[in-house]
Amino acid sequence: MTHGFDLNDRLEQRDAQNLRRHLEVAESVSARTRFADDPKGEPPEFGDEAVVFASNNYLGLADDSRVQRAAELGARTVGTGAGASRLVTGDTQVHRALERDLAASKGTERALVFSSGYAANIGTIDALSPDIVFSDELNHASIIDGCRVGASETVVYDHCDLDDLRAKMGARAADVGGDEQWLVVTDSVFSMDGDIAPLSAICDAVDEYGAWLMVDEAHATGLFGDTGGGVVQREGLSDRVDVQLGTLSKALASQGGYIAGDEVLIEYLLNAARSFVFSTGLSPPNAAAAREALRIARETDRAAELWDTVATLRDGLETMGYEVLGETHILPVVVGDRGDALELADRLRDHGIVAPAIRPPTVPEGTSRIRVAPMATHTADDIAQCLDAFRTAGTEVGVL
Repeated sequence: MTHGFDLNDRLEQRDAQNLRRHLEVAESVSARTRFADDPKGEPPEFGDEAVVFASNNYLGLADDSRVQRAAELGARTVGTGAGASRLVTGDTQVHRALERDLAASKGTERALVFSSGYAANIGTIDALSPDIVFSDELNHASIIDGCRVGASETVVYDHCDLDDLRAKMGARAADVGGDEQWLVVTDSVFSMDGDIAPLSAICDAVDEYGAWLMVDEAHATGLFGDTGGGVVQREGLSDRVDVQLGTLSKALASQGGYIAGDEVLIEYLLNAARSFVFSTGLSPPNAAAAREALRIARETDRAAELWDTVATLRDGLETMGYEVLGETHILPVVVGDRGDALELADRLRDHGIVAPAIRPPTVPEGTSRIRVAPMATHTADDIAQCLDAFRTAGTEVGVL
């Protein structure tokens, strides 16, 4: 009799299903970089330079000298680490300055910075402890796990389907016949489909039933709205969304996450969100870097440069015959079969383009895809190389 784990067997099963993943060491986070074939090597032996179309560093600020200087200054003036949770001794002037700037960008009274977007989602949903959560079926894993961590009942509605959401809210209201605390939660930009939630219509449904609305702007912060405040800001819904979440690790080129909302919400979360209370505060260099990246996003045309690149890529891919989902800076190129998607990604790599295959369980079976994520710092030559690679690789694999 044994009570242990056969992890080799589990890994072999993943291999057989084309689901096993591997780490690679990148030389830098730039739009062009090199990767180590053997991540266990010391030092790594990097291969040829490739163009990366698989990073969430959308504005290309992660290696921007201004953001790097801000991080260095944060380390020199405050320290390399917060040293404790924010509620003990880890709350610093750089944290407060970042939170003021985030609140101003989002048009809210306050903001609260967490160690990651994942922690912000889990901690917030758990702390609110609604009787029921209505969650879009394609919400990020951190939202799904936030629903699992708490004691709330979760009802999943069809992706961006207002009729289904309203039907399920109506059925719940008819069954309960009394007061409950409801939370509707959705991404604004969906990371694997590149589409946008119908936030205005969701607000109408939420208002009708007196529920709360939480919107995850992880892939929208810094890219949408007059001050980079996200889709909520772009659509003028700041006063109708109770909880706004964002990350510092994508367009803002750092690490961490945040919640933006009114004074009472933030005061409650800093007392009740376990992932905030019991985590060491975000490092001062990360906070300083995110603050500078937010300033650049608000005060420059960096986002406009990204949208030009997106338009060129989408037009080129669709002209070739590829099915490209979404309406945002995320360009999911649908292949279908997971084996074909893996082979296409490998052939793209042979032609100097890094754009990995996205497979189940991240996306539904039969919808495996290449997720193309351009940066504002990609050049015209980078874009041309990407399109040429897709044309050649697609023909080689037989998906064009």
